[in-house]
Amino acid sequence: MSPPPSSPTRKPLILNGFAMNVVGHISAGLWRHPDDRAADYTNIDYWINLARLLDRGGFESLFIADALGHLDVYQGSSEASLRTAAQSPVNDPMLLVSAMAAATEQLGFGITVSTTYEQPYLLARKFTTLDHLTKGRVAWNIVTSVLDSAARNLGLTEQIEHDERYERAQEFLEVSYKLWEGSWEDGAVLRDRQRGVFTDPTKVHPIGHAGRYYTVPGAHLSQPSPQRTPVLYQAGASSRGSEFAARNAEVVFVGGTNNAAIRRSVEATRARAVEFGRAPDAMRFITAITVVTARTDEEAQAKYKDYLSYASGQAALSLFSAWTGVDWSKYDLDAPLEYIETNAIRSALANLTGIDADRKWTLRQVAEYIGVGGLHPKIVGSPETVADAMETMAEEAGVDGFNIAYAISPGSFEDFVDLVVPELRRRGRIAERTSNAQTLRERLQGPGQRLLRSDHPGAAFRRLAQ
Repeated sequence: MSPPPSSPTRKPLILNGFAMNVVGHISAGLWRHPDDRAADYTNIDYWINLARLLDRGGFESLFIADALGHLDVYQGSSEASLRTAAQSPVNDPMLLVSAMAAATEQLGFGITVSTTYEQPYLLARKFTTLDHLTKGRVAWNIVTSVLDSAARNLGLTEQIEHDERYERAQEFLEVSYKLWEGSWEDGAVLRDRQRGVFTDPTKVHPIGHAGRYYTVPGAHLSQPSPQRTPVLYQAGASSRGSEFAARNAEVVFVGGTNNAAIRRSVEATRARAVEFGRAPDAMRFITAITVVTARTDEEAQAKYKDYLSYASGQAALSLFSAWTGVDWSKYDLDAPLEYIETNAIRSALANLTGIDADRKWTLRQVAEYIGVGGLHPKIVGSPETVADAMETMAEEAGVDGFNIAYAISPGSFEDFVDLVVPELRRRGRIAERTSNAQTLRERLQGPGQRLLRSDHPGAAFRRLAQ
């Protein structure tokens, strides 16, 4: 049953499509399904059509995950992940965006880029360029990378220690803020044809950064873009990651398998942000769900069962091994997980217990659960059932919206847009589009909020341009 339309807490939900520039993202082996087209990921038309679909559905953005290494924890090699297309092969997400932006009107693009393997001076230019080309519809999902395979192939003998990766990331952001916010004044670009002056050089300032990890003396290469700083997404789950999010993020991607755990993470991060001088409403919180929907609950359950029949146990265990850092090929598929003692496994078991506290999970059951939609909560049902569950989750977990993952692509997104979106619109849960083009930050923070809020730490670097 739908909630009453007069409910005072009903506000538009943030909807992001959740994808990766791969054949198989978090659903294990479903590229084999006859309706799946994700193997066309190397064709730009695939991405243009997906972007148009999400734009039509009122989605705020397409959130594109990324990884910089092979999944090689399972069986000690990348063979299984390559064989089953478990996030392998994987292409660059950033290069997709210009074409998708040209084909859409308001859809934003959240691009995952790691601070560990980039340079702030160059990445700042890339994001500024995309922010210009998209008319202010770009976000950066900031990660620090976790795969040892990435470290080995990008100039390191081993992964940088966890907390130090975040120390580097914080300085990376400081350099970026100086470049985006403080290097070019608002009136620097004159375009004065008569005097032959395009840029007033007195209003372009070197940032003079000399830190522990980065030395960047000069000015930003690019003139200011519509948002200056892209919208900042972040998904750190550790204590250090949550602190980083509290300092920097405008949208926080909160993982979790049950509403109570997600709410605890939301409230803790928000409280920490307030300690850093930010307002309680400075951030938006999203979590991920996988939706399988059809016109009736029975049809949706049948569809879910069909999807499960195509899931790959090897692909699921390749993903689970990469996510936990444990080679699950060494363990009995039918042994209860609670008897396996390592810190990583305890954490994984805690997440699974959140799904079903009374269930004694075996590795075989974990692989089956991951098969459709990974470890994220799954909602299977009619449009009304899905909308009810999303509203309940938003209320109980305290989140502002969702990353919508797929079982098959683009079919899962098509089902959601054609079936669930009309029901969410009826309930007032999809933000109304204005006739005026808005930046992504305005869609998330409100009309006129094109730049970083004044309480965001990055805004303090505007003083460099004064």
